Amino acid sequence: MKKQTNEKGITLIALVITIIVLLILARSDNSNINRRKWNIRKSSDC
Repeated sequence: MKKQTNEKGITLIALVITIIVLLILARSDNSNINRRKWNIRKSSDC
């Protein structure tokens, strides 16, 4: 019984960690896209 609870706990922790990593990657991608848009706008305005 104890082994099953430990395995479930490990899988839950792994799931949470992967979700957090994916969210961080998604945010960094969005920030890069926004920076590119601003750079394009600034260069076109000049």
